[in-house]
Amino acid sequence: MNDWIAFFQQVMNFGPQIMAGLGNTLLLAAIITVTGLVGGIVVFYLSLSHNRLCRKLTEGYISFFIGTPLIALLFLMYYGLPQWGVRLSPLLVAVIGFTMNVAAYNARYLMTAYRGLDQDELEAARAQGFSSLQVFRLITLPQVLRLSIPALSNQVILNLKDSSVAFLIQYTEFFAQVQDFAVRNFQFFKAYLMAGLVYLALVSVIVIASRWLERRLILPGVRPL
Repeated sequence: MNDWIAFFQQVMNFGPQIMAGLGNTLLLAAIITVTGLVGGIVVFYLSLSHNRLCRKLTEGYISFFIGTPLIALLFLMYYGLPQWGVRLSPLLVAVIGFTMNVAAYNARYLMTAYRGLDQDELEAARAQGFSSLQVFRLITLPQVLRLSIPALSNQVILNLKDSSVAFLIQYTEFFAQVQDFAVRNFQFFKAYLMAGLVYLALVSVIVIASRWLERRLILPGVRPL
């Protein structure tokens, strides 16, 4: 018991650094959630293009970023680009890398939902004189977003957990600060246990929020993905 009391005292002493790291984690997770969703919508829209080349390029984009490990992309930009005279901050590298990766996954979720839509409804809208962009903006997108809420919410959780990878490119997020704390105090088990519980608490908040959102936005009688 005394060991745990001493541990928590050490945590309190190191608290400002840990809280700063937690703030950086939440900042990165929030940014890539927004940019990844916007990027996913753009990629999804392009995947519906009547231009065959555009569709092929979009499919290639999705396949490439889903199939490529995120850490390889981050290392390529952070450690590889300086050899070409391009130096980016850790936050910018993380935002760009995560956004391209998350956008591919979100586009795939939206495309899966799109296949479940009533195509007759879309054809009726086109017959009424709606342009392709109007059909997408007013009919397709609202429905696929609603149907994809569970999948998109799960992606938000992955964004939060995967943000810990950013410490490998010198971004001082929460896990990096916990790692520093553990090295300083040699309390590896307790420090990593604390980190796991913090991530679990944050994920629980996201799950509760996503379930509330589902109840508010899922259409009656429609089964989400």
